[in-house]
Amino acid sequence: MKSTRAWWITLGVLALLIALPMLLRKDTTQRPAPGTRRLIVFTPHSETIRREFSEAFSRHWRAAHGEDVYIDWRSPGGTSEIRLMLDAGFKAADEEKRAGIGVDVFFGGGEPDFASQAKKGRLLPLRAFTRHPEWFATGGPIPEFFTGERLWAKDKTWSSSCLSRFGICWAPTRWRANGLPDPVRWADLADPRLRGQLALADPTKSGSVARAFELIIQAEIQHSLQAPERAALPEKDRLALGWTDGFRLVQRMSANARYFSDSSTKIPLDVADGNAVAGMCVDYYGAAFAHQVNRPNDVRLIWTAPAGGTTVSGDPIGVLRGAPEQELAQSFVEFVLSPAGQALWSSPVGATHGPRDRELFRPPVRRDTYASLPPERAALSPYVGTDHLQYRPELTAASFGTIRRAVRVMCIDTHEELKEAWAEIIKAGMPADALAVMGDVSALPYRAGGEGDPGLESRDALVSARRMTELGAIFRENYRRAAELARQHQEKR
Repeated sequence: MKSTRAWWITLGVLALLIALPMLLRKDTTQRPAPGTRRLIVFTPHSETIRREFSEAFSRHWRAAHGEDVYIDWRSPGGTSEIRLMLDAGFKAADEEKRAGIGVDVFFGGGEPDFASQAKKGRLLPLRAFTRHPEWFATGGPIPEFFTGERLWAKDKTWSSSCLSRFGICWAPTRWRANGLPDPVRWADLADPRLRGQLALADPTKSGSVARAFELIIQAEIQHSLQAPERAALPEKDRLALGWTDGFRLVQRMSANARYFSDSSTKIPLDVADGNAVAGMCVDYYGAAFAHQVNRPNDVRLIWTAPAGGTTVSGDPIGVLRGAPEQELAQSFVEFVLSPAGQALWSSPVGATHGPRDRELFRPPVRRDTYASLPPERAALSPYVGTDHLQYRPELTAASFGTIRRAVRVMCIDTHEELKEAWAEIIKAGMPADALAVMGDVSALPYRAGGEGDPGLESRDALVSARRMTELGAIFRENYRRAAELARQHQEKR
């Protein structure tokens, strides 16, 4: 009981710390006139997306209803920060027997974030499913599943509004200067010639980044299940070997990293500016920065989808329980999913229903939207490709929390020790014994049914923190021993 109370006190303090900068920040946007209807939206989306959707929906609403509407965006950070705000807010609301938290819409994030909120009963059924059932019908513009990823909720509490893929953004001139062939797979980021030259993001700060690491690990599991040389092994052994391969790949990529950013938007900027050779980022960040910095004779940034290593996932929207403006909130969701709203995501500036100021470079969730785009944009449709990873939730979904926290303790909290071990191993000529010690991930075994580590998955913050501390000590010792073994090899050479 005490540990649960301590968890909620800690959560409340964290939520307050997150909210303070937003509450104290001077608002320079134009305020609504008295009496204007206000829609309050939690979102991790960029200022450009917020502005374009505000203006487009306001025009749409004014034309249909003859009144103004003001969208009050609340952006305390990424989805992790929003999740803390929602947890603290609904905890207080439940204790005070209030229906909601004074917020209407949750817009943007990953499927796990919305599935979690729906499971907790914090999302309302979307009116779009009853008003526009043809949008979600079999063969309709918004499929229920694609590449194994769910694009709208079975209980109809959320729907994806656009799509995204994680991949590799890289600077071609600097990449090729390392003597490397162009990257096509995640494993290409683990090449020792890239030591100190990668830019990665912290999965505990972003649900989408955490999903990217999950996909890397799942891709290795699927490869292990299909590998001819492992065909004679029992399935449980092939699963365990793939899990180990995945964590070791993440570990070597991390050993090559210059840093782990709290903001995934920083990565393509640093690659384009020459501060990193390559990194992981979502397709729309890569496209936006490439459009901004590339010239016909000077290509500074390329985004590549790793072959068989990434799915097409959705970026959802939903209406929160107890929304003060439920009718307006439902109408906003319908607009975002409508042909006019979908055109905003990928149309050029000035196109019919396109953005007015800056392009958004996001792939729409509606299949039929691509037919109205210019040919060069339509060709970028994620629905066109065939070399996608087919997500199998039974392999890793239950380990999502384990993976994001394991990457934190294995690669971020221990990054200096990991980098030192990797540097010494490279100097020693990649000795097998030192590599084996560095890559010892036996403290994180694959569990039956893909279940996560009980400590890392615990809802008790103290239990989770103790497990992370325990694992951190194990990996630090592994890296120390690996570095020492590598130095012994150097002395013998």
